[in-house]
Amino acid sequence: MAGVEEVEVVVAHNERATLRVGDVFLKIDADQTRTDAEVEAMAMAPIPTPEVLWRKPPVLALAAVPGTALGHLGEPSAASPAAWAAAGAATRKLHDAPLPPSPGKSLGEIASRLDGECEWLVANDVLPADVVARNRRVAEAALRPWTPVFTHGDLQVDHVFVDGDDVNGVIDWSEASQGDALFDLAILTLGHQEHLGDVIAGYGTDFDRDLIHAWWSLRCLTSVRWLAEHGYGSPDEFPEVAVLRSRL
Repeated sequence: MAGVEEVEVVVAHNERATLRVGDVFLKIDADQTRTDAEVEAMAMAPIPTPEVLWRKPPVLALAAVPGTALGHLGEPSAASPAAWAAAGAATRKLHDAPLPPSPGKSLGEIASRLDGECEWLVANDVLPADVVARNRRVAEAALRPWTPVFTHGDLQVDHVFVDGDDVNGVIDWSEASQGDALFDLAILTLGHQEHLGDVIAGYGTDFDRDLIHAWWSLRCLTSVRWLAEHGYGSPDEFPEVAVLRSRL
């Protein structure tokens, strides 16, 4: 990294920070169990992941993944339908892999968080009560038993890197665990519903799209407070809030 003059702050809040220095990402996390889980998940994943360059707690150094992000939440994606299908195929390969050790959140934990977040959204006038109630009814469909698979846990479009029509790598594995396959697919297509068909084609199996819609609502309802409390701006500007309003 000699000669590099600029340090880019990619993410910074009171839980963790990620810096970019040239072609190296430095992830700083005081919770080493989270870093342990990320390194283990990348080693187990059967799809391209960032190379671990070195680790000296609390810092994990990762090589940059070549290519460009599949898209960004709240913005149109410039990626081709074939690239979206490739992302679906990579997700299927991950879901078919042996389970990671982390059991993930239970249905009870997810339901409890949904309750608390909906109460917060209404009590703080972040969204009208009818918008929250409507999305909550939709979200509750996701709260059903599922067969656990190896899930990335935060498979947003910014974390999938492509070069043309190929997936070059998937980053940010700290939330990887056993979970619902449809959760990953919902996070991947959140705000990009026009590409859901492409992802399904690449995944190779159709599924209940109402459950995808349920996870869209649940993800957004349970994300807004965290984003607001970690310095991501005004909730009115969050793409997640726009998604919730659009679900009416």
